[in-house]
Amino acid sequence: MLSRLMSGSIRNLEREYNCTVRLLDDTEYTCTIQRDAKGQYLFDLICHHLNLLEKDYFGIRYVDPDKQRHWLEFTKSIAKQMKSQPPFTMCLRVKFYPPDPAALKEEITRYLVFLQIKRDLYHGRLLCKTSDAAMLAAYILQAEIGDYDPGKHPEGYSSKFQFFPKHSEKLERRIAEIHKTELIGQTPETSELNFLQKAQMLETYGVDPHPCKDVSGNPAFLAFTPFGFVVLQGNKRVHFLKWNEVTKLKFEGKTFHIYANQKEDKKIILTYFAPTPEACKHLWKCGVENQAFYKLEKSSQVRTVSSSNLFFKGSRFRYSGRVAKEVMEQSAKIKREPPEIHRAGLVPSRSCPSITHGPRLSSVPRTRRRAVHISIMEGLESLRDSAHSTPVRSVSHGDSFMPRSRGADAGEAAAVISDEAYSPSDSVLPTPVAERSLELAISRQINGAPCSIEEEKESEAGTPSAGDVAEFGPAGAAPSHGESPSSSGEATQVSKFVLSVLRLLLVTLGLLFALLLLLIVLTESDLDIAFLRDIRKTPEFEQFHYEYFCPLRRWLSCKLRWFGGLLIK
Repeated sequence: MLSRLMSGSIRNLEREYNCTVRLLDDTEYTCTIQRDAKGQYLFDLICHHLNLLEKDYFGIRYVDPDKQRHWLEFTKSIAKQMKSQPPFTMCLRVKFYPPDPAALKEEITRYLVFLQIKRDLYHGRLLCKTSDAAMLAAYILQAEIGDYDPGKHPEGYSSKFQFFPKHSEKLERRIAEIHKTELIGQTPETSELNFLQKAQMLETYGVDPHPCKDVSGNPAFLAFTPFGFVVLQGNKRVHFLKWNEVTKLKFEGKTFHIYANQKEDKKIILTYFAPTPEACKHLWKCGVENQAFYKLEKSSQVRTVSSSNLFFKGSRFRYSGRVAKEVMEQSAKIKREPPEIHRAGLVPSRSCPSITHGPRLSSVPRTRRRAVHISIMEGLESLRDSAHSTPVRSVSHGDSFMPRSRGADAGEAAAVISDEAYSPSDSVLPTPVAERSLELAISRQINGAPCSIEEEKESEAGTPSAGDVAEFGPAGAAPSHGESPSSSGEATQVSKFVLSVLRLLLVTLGLLFALLLLLIVLTESDLDIAFLRDIRKTPEFEQFHYEYFCPLRRWLSCKLRWFGGLLIK
């Protein structure tokens, strides 16, 4: 009896597993769920824990053992999606940024979106001018420590907070000046709302960039925003397509295609190459979901999309959930007492040290006050004034995210950004792809950039930070010395052609084999089916049977007997 109870309890344990979800304030929510539980069950548990009703903007993200990020699909089993062994570690993040954060119904939702955008600002995904950066940081200060108090906030107090990957003393002084004089009396709720309204106006609001390369081998970043699809090269937006202009998204292996119709019936196709097929598929899924969420009027309009053809392995995918318009309509119906919000305050944060007191992690050395930093995308800086390298030139070639000022001294490197422009540096890469390169670390030390900024810990242990990531990893690395982008592109095209030919050959052989099986069924089987009986009675089939098939069968049987005799001897 005892053994049966023990075996039953062991089986129950095998059907359950622990799951840890890191929330936006860096606290952790741990639960035990059944092995066959779907993603929706876990998501509902977290939303209940947070007392969150406007939950359609959020999602759960995880990283597989190959360091590829994924959004958890709510309609599928969690265990089948995770490629690692339990316990599982995931994180709650904003998946669909609200087009107008001020229009959110509940303060708890605005607070969570505030935490996400503050994280984006720190990790370099939200690009802005120095003046905007100072205002955003001042709003964060006001929301977290309240009004300026000379007794509590000594000279240089703003340097103890980390708002951006790197910033200068001049920017710190400007942040403190705004906090002291312009924001007095603002409550945390008001400061967070002002922060959201300011961030909403920036061109990179809601951007989660995916590293890719264009057809010429130049690095680029693709991203989906509440307003459309964007392509970034360096700190410059080279393409912007509104969601109603995008007609189709498609991937083939590492290749990602965007089909769009612009004004005056102008049709364009943009082609980019992801570091790995898995990264390309993740990019495609994100695009499909964002397009459905922001473009459609009703969730009933959502259709299953396919990205496959005869020669490339594709995928079928369907967005599940409400669309933005339905979410807003549903939020307007919420009628309850506002839930209590437990703000992070001065609790140390692992991934956003802006709310920690301590030494500044990545201030610019005082000996180099003019040079703020060199971007991780310094290899793209040469593209700022050049013609766009993608096959189609369309919108916003001159729309730079931030004003740049070049030093008059010819000896200054062109990549050094003046103190008048803020540009986040290290973590524009959202998907870890490779380990740290020694050359990158050395160049960052030389140029005054830190080599150890703690990146966003939103995946399981062992995931490298974006500061530890090479620009595109092995699959998407820039061509080595002596190898031109065109030669690498030609090699890629040749390999794709060979792969297509092989697939065509396999399909042809498969069709011939199926035809052979059909002939055998027609000639040798005794199936009494009307259409087979009619075919067998035709003169052409009888001629084929007696003049070709029977001699071929006798020849094959003779060869088989001869081969069998050899084996026996």
